[in-house]
Amino acid sequence: MIDLRSGGTADLATVESLMAEAFDPRFGEAWTHGQCLGIMALPGVWLTIASVDGKPVGFALSRQIVDEAELLLLATAPASRRKGVAAALLRSVVTEAREKNALKLHLEVREGNEAIKLYRTAGFTKVGERRAYYRGNAGQTFDAFTFRRELT
Repeated sequence: MIDLRSGGTADLATVESLMAEAFDPRFGEAWTHGQCLGIMALPGVWLTIASVDGKPVGFALSRQIVDEAELLLLATAPASRRKGVAAALLRSVVTEAREKNALKLHLEVREGNEAIKLYRTAGFTKVGERRAYYRGNAGQTFDAFTFRRELT
């Protein structure tokens, strides 16, 4: 069973550990401690932690500004992939954004990321691209796709 709970700055070590496991450094998708701490201090930001048998296995970091929400980060530990964790986190973000009266939910994802299938299945549509958005650990760049889902 996947348990979801609200998180906060006290969970940053867990978030950082999960990012280190989940995000390949070749692609430059993980955030630094300072970036996470900075975003969490802003109004409208929320963190959801997913656990299985008491062990954190994923998280989603989101924010809302006026009537639009954005999924900033979503990560699942490799050993917990394809077990419904990411889908449960995404459903939770959609539900919370709706409860906060968001009309749209946005996200950006690296071109070629396997999560694109999850987002499309969840009703997201590609609405744009950002060239060279991600910078990997060897200096190479990767494009990002922008997706959106209507919440009305």
